[in-house]
Amino acid sequence: MADPTFDNLKRPRQPMPGWVKALLDERGLMAAYRARPAYQQNDYLGWIARAKREATQQKRCAQMLDELARGDVYMNMDWRGQPT
Repeated sequence: MADPTFDNLKRPRQPMPGWVKALLDERGLMAAYRARPAYQQNDYLGWIARAKREATQQKRCAQMLDELARGDVYMNMDWRGQPT
């Protein structure tokens, strides 16, 4: 899905921290991130941001990166992507 809409989100839109963007770029996963639905992009960022400890933020970011690289997982659940 290209250019997902954020207009229908039920939660406030989360900003992407620079360090998360840098990791996505460094690992070549920005396209995989942007291909996910808007709610998933937003949920990942909110989930990472809600962690109080930096170590937990890093762990959650690592999980997101792993899931994006695999392509078939979202928050430890099977995900098959959007129908075309």
